[in-house]
Amino acid sequence: MSSFPTGVSVVTTVDADGRPRGMTCSSLSSVSLDPPVLSVCLSVTSRTLDALRAHGFFGVNLLGVRDSGVARLFADSSLSHFEHVPWQPVGGAGLPRLGGDTVAFAACRVAEAKAVGDHVVVFGEVFGTDCAGGTPLLYGRRRFAAWPQPTPDPA
Repeated sequence: MSSFPTGVSVVTTVDADGRPRGMTCSSLSSVSLDPPVLSVCLSVTSRTLDALRAHGFFGVNLLGVRDSGVARLFADSSLSHFEHVPWQPVGGAGLPRLGGDTVAFAACRVAEAKAVGDHVVVFGEVFGTDCAGGTPLLYGRRRFAAWPQPTPDPA
């Protein structure tokens, strides 16, 4: 699957004590338009997954091309991520929205979760979005890249 490039996001939530939690996620998909539903796949050992299940809400921060360092930071489970990046709580659920080069944010309510192998697929009904624009960050073949420039359609 490393040959299939994908967008890069950071899934965020808060734990029972109100502390922000988050992790890098490249397994993100739009599932439904009506109602709008996203899916994210998180490791069964993830502390973010535990907090997300308890809180019932999560945010999806779509990273921009200058955020590869943020993606690496949130991929490391041993760090205090939020001490190293600008962020703010948004909405009634207090979901952490990252600053920096984040191109879009979606606030989601957990609709369903299903364990599959060593991951859990979490389906979230989107109840709020913010699109800042910019160039999305991609990941494939174990490298980060920018969204390519559009090419003209063949005549």
